[in-house]
Amino acid sequence: MEEPLTPPLEVGAAIEESPARFRFQTFSSLRYADYRYLWTGTLLMSAGQWIQQVTLGWLLYDLTNSSVLLGALNGLRALPFLIFGPIAGVAADRMDRRGLLLSNQYVLLLTTLGMGGLVASGWLEVWHLFLFTFITGIAWSFSDPARQSLVPNVVPKEDLMNAVALHSSGFNLMKVVGPSVGGLLIAWFGAADNFFVQSAAYLGVLVTIYLMHVPPTPAMSANLREGLSYVWASPIVLALMITALVPRIFAVPYQTLMPVFQKDVLGVGPEGLGMMLAAPGVGAVLSTLMLASVAHTLRRKGLLLLGGLILLGIFLILFSQATSFWPAIGLLVGVGACQVLFMATTNTMLQLIVPDALRGRVMSIYMLDRGLMPVGALMAGVTAHFIGAPATVWMMGSVVILLAVVVAWRVPLLREIET
Repeated sequence: MEEPLTPPLEVGAAIEESPARFRFQTFSSLRYADYRYLWTGTLLMSAGQWIQQVTLGWLLYDLTNSSVLLGALNGLRALPFLIFGPIAGVAADRMDRRGLLLSNQYVLLLTTLGMGGLVASGWLEVWHLFLFTFITGIAWSFSDPARQSLVPNVVPKEDLMNAVALHSSGFNLMKVVGPSVGGLLIAWFGAADNFFVQSAAYLGVLVTIYLMHVPPTPAMSANLREGLSYVWASPIVLALMITALVPRIFAVPYQTLMPVFQKDVLGVGPEGLGMMLAAPGVGAVLSTLMLASVAHTLRRKGLLLLGGLILLGIFLILFSQATSFWPAIGLLVGVGACQVLFMATTNTMLQLIVPDALRGRVMSIYMLDRGLMPVGALMAGVTAHFIGAPATVWMMGSVVILLAVVVAWRVPLLREIET
C-alpha cells in the first residue's frame, strides 16, 4: 500500500516568519529566521569540509608522496557513512536533533583546533591525519541526517523544495569556491592556519544552532529495522531510494575519470583539469537557483525527477563523445545541473512523504550514497582500464536512462505524484 502524500508533521509551532525582507521567490525560504540559521550553518559546514579536504590531501602528499595513501584517505572519509550512517538515523529519530547537532559540532570544533595545534607544533605524523579524518567523518555521519531532518521543521510544505534547493546551492557553491580558497590559504598562511580557519567556521555553525528555535524531537523507541521496513513496504519511497543510490554508484563517479579525459582525450593541461572539475559545480549552482525560483509552481515532482535522470544520462553520453575542450566544459555544466536537479527533487519528495518519526532513519539510508561513492569510483576506474574512459562514461549515461525508464514503468504512481 502506498504511503499517503500528506505533510508528515505539524510545522506551525516551529516556523516564525520574519518581516518580508526576501521578495524574490528564489530566496523565499530565507524569510524564516530558523531556516536562515540552518542554511547559514550548512554553508559554514560545507566551507569547512572543503577547506579541510584540500588541506589534509596536501599535508599527506607532502609527507609521503604517495597517491595510494591519498586514495586510502579519501576512502576513509566515506567509510563512517556506511558504518555509522544507519545508526545516526536512529539517533536522529530517538534523540533531540538540535542537541545532536550541538554535540557533534563541539566534537568537530575541538578536534579541528587540536589538529591545527598539532600541525603548528611540527609533531604531525601520517597516522594523525587518518585518525582525524575518521573522527570527523563519524561526526559528519551523525550530523548530516539530523540537519536534513530539521528542514521540514523550519519551513512550511509549500516552501520545502525551495529550502532543499537553497541548501543544495549553498553546498555546491562551496564545492566550487572551497577548494580554491583552501589552496590559497595554504599558500598564504600555511596548513596549520587552515585548521584554525575551519575552527572559526565550525564556531559559526555552533552559534547558528544555538540561535535556532525548533520543537524538541519527541522521545520514542526508534530502531533501524523499522526504518528499513518502512522503505521496503512503500513502493514510492523504495523507488526514490533506488533513484538516489544507483546513480551515485554507476554515474556520479564520472568525476574520477576527469584526469583521463584531460590528458588522453582532450589534450589539455592541469588548468584545464581544474575547469573540468569546477564545471559540474557551476551547473549545480545554476540548477539549484533555477529550481528554487520555480519551486512554488512545480507540482509533478515525480516527472521532474525522472526528467532530470534522463537528461543526466543524455549529457553523460554526449560528453563521452566530446573531442574538443569547450564543448566538453559546456556538457559538464549540463551534467552537474541535471545531477543536482534529480537529487534535490528526490530529497524534497522524501521529506514530504516520510513521517517525522521516521525521517532521520530514512534520510540516513538516503545518505548511504556518500559511503558508496568510492565503490563506484573503483568500478569506473577498473572499467575504464579495460574499455577506455569514453566508453565507460557512455555506459554510465545509458545506465541512468535505463534506470529512469524502469522506475517510470514499474512505479507509475511516481509519475503522477502531485505535491
